[in-house]
This record gives sequence, structure tokens and C-alpha cells, in this order.
Amino acid sequence: MVKICCIGAGYVGGPTMAVIALKCPSIEVAVVDISVSRITAWNSDQLPIYEPGLEDVVKQCRGKNLFFSTDVEKHVSEADIIFVSVNTPTKTQGLGAGKAADLTYWESAARMIADVSKSNKIVVEKSTVPVKTAEAIEKILTHNSKGIDFQILSNPEFLAEGTAIADLFNPDRVLIGGRETPGGQKAIQALTDVYAHWVPLDRILSTNLWSAELSKLAANAFLAQRISSVNAMSALCEATGADVAEVSHAVGKDTRIGSKFLNASVGFGGSCFQKDILNLVYICECNGLPEVANYWKQVIKVNDYQKNRFVNRVVSSMFNTVSGKKIAVLGFAFKKDTGDTRETPAIDVCKGLLGDKARLSIYDPQVTEDQIQRDLSMKKFDWDHPIHLQPMSPTSVKQASVVWDAYEATKDAHGICILTEWDEFKKLDYQRIYDNMQKPAFVFDGRNIVNVEKLREIGFIVYSIGKPLDPWLKDMPAVA
Repeated sequence: MVKICCIGAGYVGGPTMAVIALKCPSIEVAVVDISVSRITAWNSDQLPIYEPGLEDVVKQCRGKNLFFSTDVEKHVSEADIIFVSVNTPTKTQGLGAGKAADLTYWESAARMIADVSKSNKIVVEKSTVPVKTAEAIEKILTHNSKGIDFQILSNPEFLAEGTAIADLFNPDRVLIGGRETPGGQKAIQALTDVYAHWVPLDRILSTNLWSAELSKLAANAFLAQRISSVNAMSALCEATGADVAEVSHAVGKDTRIGSKFLNASVGFGGSCFQKDILNLVYICECNGLPEVANYWKQVIKVNDYQKNRFVNRVVSSMFNTVSGKKIAVLGFAFKKDTGDTRETPAIDVCKGLLGDKARLSIYDPQVTEDQIQRDLSMKKFDWDHPIHLQPMSPTSVKQASVVWDAYEATKDAHGICILTEWDEFKKLDYQRIYDNMQKPAFVFDGRNIVNVEKLREIGFIVYSIGKPLDPWLKDMPAVA
């Protein structure tokens, strides 16, 4: 029986291994992590992450051929294939600070694999890593190998949160990079055989190691670039009276461009886009390609500009001050159908409003109060370290309260900021909300999900990103 072990029980490791276990009943899959609380959650009815469909998959396999354990060394030493899915945060100090990936957790995982292995292993990079990580890992393993053969593969994940299980069931492609040696090719075949249980062979691509590592960074950079492109257009649309939804619809009808990832918003978030682009920038700089580095830097600059622009629009619309005013924040996750708040634009928007002394009342159907307070008080990049290494009890932000109901959040508020496109926000009783707000009542729609005309009829002053401006807003220009 083939045994697979995955080090790291997070957003990538948990769902990926659960689906492999479901689709390959003859393979034993163990997911290991040093975090006792995380493994306890995976073994309970309350899984540590929210992902549509995940619970069903885990329940079907857990205890049969899918196991969650803190006994890392036992499962690693018994495994034939080891997936490494540990955090690769952005460095906050030292060489490459603010851009380079911190490979501390990766290196310690590699050294532990070398220490406990008694048989040949295939080691698979699953977390997003910079190009040439495989080479570094290979050196650590071979210098500590005690005669054991280690083959390194790169198998980047292309999951989108909120649709991860559907993406795993029916992937666009599975990418496997390995060495162009007989051993490397044999390892690629072994991993191909696992995925071939359910993925058509024409969707399983094999490349060299560097191509696989770079493809992941490139894919995320291209997607983020599309969002920044349409967000840059949204600013121009507001200035000229064009409607960004109409513009992106017209542009997306061109089959060479396509319609996906052309929705203007308050900005992109998530654990990968910014981190991967910063990584790409650093690699370009290290390889003497400053023009290429600057090109990709702009994608992040436009994203930061969009968030600042949103905050400035809120403040300038409300008589240039939000000091002491209650503002309702609807949505904190970086997108709907996930509880993930990593790099969510809501953090920067909330911090911007708090900096102007606003009082925030925040509601998100999937994000806990503890997580929101942690995010608002944490330093940049701290979120990407394992939870037990994060600052222990963050000081809660007194000007921000977290409530469990949109109507409670909006009661007596001067304005509403919609920062996540949860479906329930489209269906709220906005007449009831308006009746219970201070006047004039503002809605700042950072996701373009509300019916603007309807809200204006009720009496709201509405700002939608990239849409023709409300007469009220025209008289109060937002200074970027």
C-alpha cells in the first residue's frame, strides 16, 4: 500500500490530502502538523477551515485511509511520498526583507525528513516557494541522506479558496516538475499515477523543476495583474462618468481576453497574490532584471492605491471627517465563501478609517471576533507564521467592535462599507437599515454588489467603485 504523508495541515494540505484519500482508497494518507489545536480541529466536527464541500469529503475518509496526527516523525518515516505544505512567509528582516520568502519552516521540515527517513522518499513541494527552492532542499537532503535516495518534485497548487474542492475534483491542470534524470522521471511517474486515479492524463503536465516553480508565481502574477488593470480603469471611469462594469463587459467579450477576473473592487487579497508577486520581484532583482521587477511591482502599487482611494472617498464624502462616527463594515474575509482573512483589503480599509478615529462595527458571517481583532492589531506579514509563533494575545482595537448580525452593525451608523461580496449582503432589507441609520446615510460598495438605483430611491448616498458618481460625491472630490 502506497503511503502519503503531508507536513502542514492548512488551507492547502488539508483539502488536497482529503481529496487524494477520497479518490484513491488504496492509498493511506496522513496529514501531520505540530499544532495540536489544528490537528484536534481536523479530527473534530468543527474543521479549522471553512471550504464548501470539505466537511463531506473529510467525513467520508477520516479514520479509513485519511488520518490527522501530531506524530510527525512516525508518519514521515513510514511514507513513500511526502508533501511539504508549510508556511513560506515574506521575510520581515535581513536580506530581502519585505520581498523574499522566508524558508525557515521549509528548511526545518527538510532536515527533519533527512533525520527520520529509513527508506527512499519522494519529497513534493506543495507550498508556494521561490524558484530554485527545490535545489536548496535537495542539497539539505542529499548532504544528510545516509545513503537514502531522495527525489524532489514541485507540484504547485492552483486552488482558489471558496471553490477548492471543486478545483481539486476537476482541475484545469496538475503540474509536476522534476529532474530530467531516470530517478526524477520515475518520481514524476509515481506522482502522476496518484493523480491519474481521477484526473485525465492530458491535464497532468510534467516539466523541469524550475518551470513548475515559476509557473505558480507567474499564474498568480497574471491574475493579480488583471485585477489591478480593471481597478486602474475604475478610477478613470469615476473621473470621466464611464461605468467600469460596462467597460469590463465589453473588454471581456474579446475571446483573447475573456471575462474572468475583470470585476473592479476595493482590491485583491488572499495569501498568495501579493506574496507571490513580491517573490517574483525579488527573484528578478537578484537576477539583474530591474525593469521586469518594476513592472510587477506596479501591480501591487495599484492595489494599495485602490484601497487608499476607497478610504479617502469614505472620509471626504462624510464632510472630511469620520472621527467618532460609527461606520458599519460588512464583510472582512478577502472574498466570499471562505473565512480566510489573509491580506484581505478589509484590514487596510479598517486601519485607514481607524486612523481617522472612526468607530467600526464589523460583521462577517465566517470570521471570528478573535481573528478580526488579531488582524487589526498585527504587523504586516505576521499572519503568515504558524499560529503558535504569532504574537500571543494581541491588544484588541477598542474602536472596533465585532457583531454577529448586519442589522446590529448598521444600527445608528453614519455609513456602510461593503468589503466582501457575500450573497447575503445583496438580500438585506436596506429600507430597514436606512430607517435605523444616522442621516445622511452612506453606502460605500467596495464590491459592486448592491442595486444602486434602488438604494438611492430609499435615500442613501451611494458610492460604487468605477461607476458614475452620485451628485453628492461630485462636490466632494476624494484626494488620493
